[in-house]
Amino acid sequence: MDRRHFHLMLGLAGLTAWAKAQALSLDELSNADAAKGMKAALEKAALAAVGSLGAKDGFLGNDHVRIPLPGYLNDAAQLLRTFGQGAKVDELLTAMNRAAEAAVPQSKELLLNAVQTMSVSDAKAILSGGNTGVTDYFAGKTRPALASKFLPVVTQATAKVGLADKYNEVAGKASEFGLVKKEDANIQQYVTGKTLDGLFFMISEEEKKIRENPVGYGSAILSKVFGALK
Repeated sequence: MDRRHFHLMLGLAGLTAWAKAQALSLDELSNADAAKGMKAALEKAALAAVGSLGAKDGFLGNDHVRIPLPGYLNDAAQLLRTFGQGAKVDELLTAMNRAAEAAVPQSKELLLNAVQTMSVSDAKAILSGGNTGVTDYFAGKTRPALASKFLPVVTQATAKVGLADKYNEVAGKASEFGLVKKEDANIQQYVTGKTLDGLFFMISEEEKKIRENPVGYGSAILSKVFGALK
């Protein structure tokens, strides 16, 4: 082996070692970027969902999350309208959805805490979790605690409507015949559950925006992150 060939081999060996070192560094940076980028994106998704639903008509004016009466009671409500009782039905439906709108802002602190405590492994799980990774993360971390926060707000809001007690009475009877799910037989529990469903639905809508256009969503680093940690 001549001297030039020897030096070339040494140079290639050094270049290979440097490349490996750089790859490790970039991999470590990707992990850090994943956590940082995902935190920024999740925070935006959470705040956008809370801001949308927590405003007047956030539920009532949104066909995707508006809370209806459950099961057969919804059919019965249509019958009541034909007998001139539509105003009372609308009063109850409005109260249910206003209760949801009042409850949603209570979720902000818990959602942001879930973002801040997210680990690198959480970020990887979100990225590899399919189209619902973000929503599943939030639901897994916050749903039970959010239910506890929402219920008192919903209870206070529905207590203002005299029909709430009547709902519980009628729904309770209906549940005995399988016409209404047992968990839906109490208006406070029902509205709380539907409020949570609506919140996570709106978060899922924000998640679609993140995955479809991470750069346009406001965090350029996500375009690299989504490709690096699958």
